[in-house]
Amino acid sequence: MVITEAEDLEVVGEAGNGAEAVRLAEELRPDVVVMDIRMPVLDGIEATRRVTAGPSPTRVVVLTTFDEDENVYAALHAGASGFLVKDMALDDILDAIRVVAAGEALLSPSVTRRLIAEFTARPAPAVAPASVPSPSSSPSPSGADRLAAITEREREILTLVGRGLANPEIATELVLSPATVKTYITRLLTKLAARDRVQLVILAYESGLVPLTAGPSPDRR
Repeated sequence: MVITEAEDLEVVGEAGNGAEAVRLAEELRPDVVVMDIRMPVLDGIEATRRVTAGPSPTRVVVLTTFDEDENVYAALHAGASGFLVKDMALDDILDAIRVVAAGEALLSPSVTRRLIAEFTARPAPAVAPASVPSPSSSPSPSGADRLAAITEREREILTLVGRGLANPEIATELVLSPATVKTYITRLLTKLAARDRVQLVILAYESGLVPLTAGPSPDRR
């Protein structure tokens, strides 16, 4: 109801379970799917993996109860581009959908940092990766190997992305313009074959640039 009442947003389909969500996403090709984690027939993590598969995937924001769901890190690996916490203000939920529809990943820095601090401090669940190579494909390089392709400045920026800093904060930290930071992040996405900022965060942790025990940076408002 809230989304329908927004002048710039339109609900094109609603699903009662994860399998139906996958079917409707394939049929309707929406810009964004708002995905609950706990659903019958097919859970939100597997549904997210299927929706985000393919050359032109639909972007997914996961709907979660932060204090209860322990599957958010798995959702990151499944290809989710952002998170909606169920107790967020309604206007913030609408803004979050707009952010993901515009091609950005993760939501507010405060939500990002809470999620990173909570879930990347735990071992990744034993789930299949979002994109499984065919038997004839070469194995994907490790996080450390992939970082060999980036410059020292790009490494610095990737570290700050992993710590949950937004572009303006990275610009302040490194004394760069926001436009320059955006250019660096675009290069990182290309060089590291990352779908979006979420995957950069995962890579920053898995490659050891950001220690799993490191807490999030303070929220600067």
